[in-house]
Amino acid sequence: MRTILTIAILLFAWCNLRAQDGLNAKPNVIIIFADDLGYGDLGVYGHPTIRTPNLDRMAMEGQKWTNFYVGASVCTPSRAALLTGRLPVRSGMASRTNRVLFPDSRNGLPESEVTLAEQLQSAGYATACIGKWHLGHKEPYLPTNNGFDYYYGIPYSNDMDIRAGLLDGVGYFDFFTTPAGRETESYNVPLMRNTEVIERPADQTTITRRYTDEAINFIKDHREKPFFVYLAHNLPHVPLFASDSFLHTSKRGLYGDVVAEIDHNIGRVIETLKSEGLAENTIVVFTSDNGPWLPFGVEGGSAGLLRDGKGTTWEGGMREPCIVWSPGNIEPAVITDLGATMDLFTTFSQLAAVPVPEDRVVDGLDLGPVFFRGEASPRQDMFYYRGDELYAVRMGDFKAHFITESGYSGAGRETHDPPLLYNVNVDPSEAFDIGAEHPEVLDLIGQLVAEHEAKMVKGEDQLKDRD
Repeated sequence: MRTILTIAILLFAWCNLRAQDGLNAKPNVIIIFADDLGYGDLGVYGHPTIRTPNLDRMAMEGQKWTNFYVGASVCTPSRAALLTGRLPVRSGMASRTNRVLFPDSRNGLPESEVTLAEQLQSAGYATACIGKWHLGHKEPYLPTNNGFDYYYGIPYSNDMDIRAGLLDGVGYFDFFTTPAGRETESYNVPLMRNTEVIERPADQTTITRRYTDEAINFIKDHREKPFFVYLAHNLPHVPLFASDSFLHTSKRGLYGDVVAEIDHNIGRVIETLKSEGLAENTIVVFTSDNGPWLPFGVEGGSAGLLRDGKGTTWEGGMREPCIVWSPGNIEPAVITDLGATMDLFTTFSQLAAVPVPEDRVVDGLDLGPVFFRGEASPRQDMFYYRGDELYAVRMGDFKAHFITESGYSGAGRETHDPPLLYNVNVDPSEAFDIGAEHPEVLDLIGQLVAEHEAKMVKGEDQLKDRD
């Protein structure tokens, strides 16, 4: 009886806390994930010509995070980190052999992993994955076998499945600016509904709008119960495509057209929440899977004042824009504390009163107190992996680089002993190495790394095997 009474008191306290936050016991959750969008590619994050009025408004009405990180600087491991709340090296979704999954990859996210969708599904949520998946294209690895009731999207990146012969005599990075590279029919990427291919090649000129249509329909169809929508746009990942309504409308060129169209369709989702009376019990998070793909020049986006981009463990590769919106529940603020996509797993599990798995290491922390009460973030450090190797660590204001390597330009790998050290709050561009001035900081980071590596158990590489 004493145990039952204790549980009842704790449950009452939890529900009372949620009521103070203005949320029901099980708030709706929408995570919108852009692809290869850089830290500097939104108006509210400082871009002078890309117009993003809807995201700008969400940032003004909610929280704009300035030190928010992903779990990896490329697609597959970053998405694994978001959905499992774990560093992708733990699940084997990070590899030295292949950085992402490909159309001929044999494997995907291990069945043993627990996804955020499975967590929320167990609490009675309707769950939908709409957009790019990239955690395994074979049926056992698709969203419908990983906690999602519904899937509509492409199973891997939009630049894959290039039709045979089109790359003959043309470099990969050059292909996308050729006439064939600008045709959606050149990419034999399948569009799927649940486990069935419904269109191939997917018409990427209309795909942003169609993803949004699907998300809106799912919201309306499930408005009477809690829902989780994971809306993962496959743009502005190269190749870039915009619909006729947005093509040639941005001063930033095609890249700006694409981002503006994504922003417009996010506005459609927000308006749906308002018109359906769901806005006050829904939390919307917008972020990106990694930094900009810089080898593509102006079609690859910008990391703003951050150094480098996609594929690297410099800040431009892993620090992303993040906006958290929930009217009446989240007060307008700029959050300069640390946060990470892995934290969303733990945060939303806690909000739905679903226990976080205790049979494995979960790297995500609960950001609920930051979201709803403006308290300090529990996250104090960040580990930057490339493949299954630890390249850098952030501890508080400071970041140490043990290994540096360019993303895709072919520049060589360099090991640093002593490590490079930057104060990334004072110097977010990582321009001034201060390691010689702060050996005590390097010692503390070294201790943190030793503790981390002593407990690290790496999963079997799921990305290396290909047909």
